[in-house]
Amino acid sequence: MENQISKIKPADRLVNVSEYYFSKKLKEVAQMNAEGKDIISLGIGSPDMPPSEKTIETLCKEARNPDGHGYMPYIGIPELRRSFARWYKKWYDVDLNPNTEIQPLIGSKEGILHVTLAFVNPGEQVLVPNPGYPTYTSLSKILGAEVVNYNLKEENGWIPDFEELEKMDMSRVKLMWTNYPNMPTGANATPELYEKLVDFAHRKNIVIVNDNPYSFILNEHPISILNVPGAKDCCIEFNSMSKSHNMPGWRIGMLASNADFVQWILKVKSNIDSGMFRAMQLAAAIALEAGQDWYDDNNKNYRNRRRLAGKIMHELGCTYDENQVGMFLWGKIPDSCEDVEELTEKVLHEARVFITPGFIFGSNGKRFIRISLCCKDHKLTEALKRIKEMR
Repeated sequence: MENQISKIKPADRLVNVSEYYFSKKLKEVAQMNAEGKDIISLGIGSPDMPPSEKTIETLCKEARNPDGHGYMPYIGIPELRRSFARWYKKWYDVDLNPNTEIQPLIGSKEGILHVTLAFVNPGEQVLVPNPGYPTYTSLSKILGAEVVNYNLKEENGWIPDFEELEKMDMSRVKLMWTNYPNMPTGANATPELYEKLVDFAHRKNIVIVNDNPYSFILNEHPISILNVPGAKDCCIEFNSMSKSHNMPGWRIGMLASNADFVQWILKVKSNIDSGMFRAMQLAAAIALEAGQDWYDDNNKNYRNRRRLAGKIMHELGCTYDENQVGMFLWGKIPDSCEDVEELTEKVLHEARVFITPGFIFGSNGKRFIRISLCCKDHKLTEALKRIKEMR
């Protein structure tokens, strides 16, 4: 039996990808916790605060409906699509047809899969930011696309270098992944940036996919790429309730674009998964009705956590841009530090605090660390204390 198993090989597509960094590292952290080391995790961006009370009440009420437990439409229920449309109009001043221009998703990772399958043939190219969300790269490779990195650099404010992009061969490029407000760098979007991206997409005949889950976190003026005239013709935007409404475990997101793009993506989605539980969709629709006060209260917590994370950065000798937005703090390690992983491993094993090394987001992140703000104040305070006591 052992010899027979040894003859079985995984698919070739697995050769070019490795297990997700956080999947591996969190196993190590879990083992350290099992050994009684009490690791404080400042790694994952998983909001630790609850959604609104009305959202939870709606979920509980609707879950008791005996008629609400069947399969749901692939396109999402009308109540959720209409709520997403109203949300986009209220906060981004973007008009969306809830029947044809919105597709609910089981989180943005699902959307990355579906969009790539819908638009990119094996061997065609996708533009991926460096640094950027690792799943843009890994899923593209799994699906047989060729990944071409474009640079985001500190000296350019972590926005694309359009002079560099103009010189690149776009003949085989189908998609360009963008993510503003940016993760991991915290760089914010501007109308001018979105206008440049839409113009670039039109001229190069490519599709921009803008991942926009962080626009309500420590950001006073949320904007959408779809606000640019003509953007729907060449752009898809992801949004998520994970970050903006403290619902990461619910796995509810969405994408918006023109009706043709949405229909192509639905062809893929309807052959891969199913609709979400009706009670969750109805509760999400209620969450989207939150007023300014709810977002302000949420950000009040993040603001204090950001202050404490800044103290940790300073204690480690790191520098950072005060204008960052989103739920992370991105800092540059001191010149005296030879290697970022040397620093993060020291902090993990001596201070028992897990901080993310920036190299996992790409080579342009190799001199940076990322601290998650998804951690209670007292834990951040304890993390600071432990780091101060490091040898």
